[in-house]
Parts: sequence; C-alpha cells; structure tokens
Amino acid sequence: MQRSLARLGDPVATVETPALVIDLDAMERNLAAMAAFARSQGVGLRPHAKMHKSAAIAKAQIAAGAVGVCVQKVSEAEVLADAGIADIYISNEVIDAAKLMRVAALAGRITLAIAVDSILGIDRLAEACRAASSAPNVFVEIDVGQGRCGVSPEEAGALARHVVSSGLRFGGIQAYQGGAQHLRGADEREGAVRSAAALVRAAQLSIASAGVACPLVTGGGTGTFVFEAASGAYGEMQVGSYLFMDCDYADNEPAEHAPRFEQALFVKSQVMSRRAAHVVVDAGLKAYAVDSGLPRVWQRELELFNYGDEHGILRRSGSDSTADLPLLGDPVWLVPGHCDPTVSLHDAYVAVRGGLERGVIEALWAVDTRGCLL
Repeated sequence: MQRSLARLGDPVATVETPALVIDLDAMERNLAAMAAFARSQGVGLRPHAKMHKSAAIAKAQIAAGAVGVCVQKVSEAEVLADAGIADIYISNEVIDAAKLMRVAALAGRITLAIAVDSILGIDRLAEACRAASSAPNVFVEIDVGQGRCGVSPEEAGALARHVVSSGLRFGGIQAYQGGAQHLRGADEREGAVRSAAALVRAAQLSIASAGVACPLVTGGGTGTFVFEAASGAYGEMQVGSYLFMDCDYADNEPAEHAPRFEQALFVKSQVMSRRAAHVVVDAGLKAYAVDSGLPRVWQRELELFNYGDEHGILRRSGSDSTADLPLLGDPVWLVPGHCDPTVSLHDAYVAVRGGLERGVIEALWAVDTRGCLL
C-alpha cells in the first residue's frame, strides 16, 4: 500500500493524488440493490472479483448474500483463498498442466469451480485432481454469442459426459454473453440474451441426451443481468461492474425493472498547471485506463481531451466557454471509462464515507490481486 496516501479519519481533502477513491455510501447502496434484486428473482449472485481485486470487498459481497465470487486467473483465486474467500469459481479455461496442478491443490482447500471447453483441458484437469485427491466443480462453457471461448450447444453433451467419465464433478454450464454488455439499447441487450438463453436450452438438451444432469447455468453481467434473471435459463449471475460503475456502463439505456446503480469509483486528481484555456491534472495513463474511452470529469463542465503518462489536460466543456477553470491545487474527480483495468493500475483504495466533498476516510483497502496474471 502506498505510504502516506491517506490516513483513517482524515478528511477526503487530504487524500494525496492521484488516488483511487471509493464513495462508500454509493458502493453500499449498489451492493444492497443488487443483492435485493437477486433475492427477489431467486437466482444466485456470484460477483466477479476480477473487477475490484479486493478480498475486503469480496467479503462484503458475500456478507450481503453472494454465494461466492468469480475470478479469471488461478493466481487471483490463490490470493483470495489465502485471504479467507472460501468459494471461488475460475470462470475461464486453464490448459497449462502446471497451472492445473495449482487448481487441483486449491480445490483441496476451498470450494472451487472451473470452466472447460476441450477434451484436453478436461484430461489434464482430471490427472491433476487425481494426483491431489481433490474434486472441483467443472462447468462446460458454451459460446452464446461472444465468439471467444466455449463450444457449440450441440457439443456440450459430449464434454459433460467426458467430465463425468473422467471422475470429475460436473457443475453445469458457463454461458456468458460478454458482447451484449455494452449494447446501448435495452431492447438490443434483451434480444442478445434471448438468443443466448435459447442456446443454453439447446446445450441443456444436449447434456440431458448424454445422460448427465445439469445442476446450474451461470453467466450474466452488469449490462444484462435483468434479462438473464427473467429468462428462466440462468440460476446464477456473474455481475461485476455494478458495484462501482463507470462511464461505459453508465452510457447504457437503463432496462425497465432493473435497479439503478450509482457511480462509486473515482480517480482523485488535482490541478498542477493552469493556462488561459486549459488546466493540467496529475493523473494520466498510469492512473486510469482508456480502452473504453477517456475518463469524464465529475459534476464540472470540463472535459479531458489529452493525456500522457502522468498528465491529463482538461478544457471547458458545455455551452459556457467563459466558465472559470479550476485553480492550482484544486481537486478534480475523474470517472473511469472502464473500472476493471483502472483498478489494476493502483495498489490501494481510499474508501470515503460522507461524500467526495466533505467525507472522511473510513478504510484503506489493498488491491490484493493486482498483477495476478498467471
């Protein structure tokens, strides 16, 4: 954790910049809203910890009713398990034999699940689990429109049967439609999930025809969860970004009957240089990701239009071209375009209670799985 980044009990104004700041009140409202929605729909909630990368936040999600968390990397699962998270799903394929030995060892310590989409992956996992005398739950991933990992629904039955015949425990179907998350129109997203659900049902038929029971279908995301829950095909939702939000998700048209989520994650910066037509803040590419667009300035008529490694250049926006620019040393709050890779640039969160203007620092949380790429 960065030394002198912040001190508990101090006002938010003392937070050194650039810093990754959580508005705790907003985050907790998001947490409660999603947990209540999952309960009302009778579906499990398995949030994606690859988004926040924090054991403290994962524990808060589980305390609010989540069954466990998802990760994408073996090393993420190991770090969170060491921190006390006892139910983890690696919602990704692992094909490397050495990594699968680590998977098998971890499955002997916690409740663990993993996705597969190949005979080779199943065989290597089975060999590792026999050596470790462990038994993770194994989910067959089907491609429901993402065009990335996963087999066709028709192939799912053969893979499920191979999981069982290899002595592994078949957990169900992994069905994530990542390409639908940022379709802007709610109708577009609903249509994409309708297609995904049809593919899920085809996969369930394939698995039943292979003589294997399918206990669970898991998938979904922040952009589509309301439609997965309503489809009747999914029993578990892998939402992630709802907790913090970002510009990309905020640009989606809200779905009817879905809870509304607030912006809770910010990069605090401050003005370090000032000219007649622009100001420069001390947060650049090392403080925020730009894969989903530039960060936006929170509640000010300013726009970030250029950046470097350590600098962000802001100018006036909106209709008032004569509006005062912030002064040297003034704070400027930035909303990331994409929360996940922005979080991965920081060592720690500063969690603030009482708002960004007059709040106080309530917690400092490590970004525990930062750098967990293996």
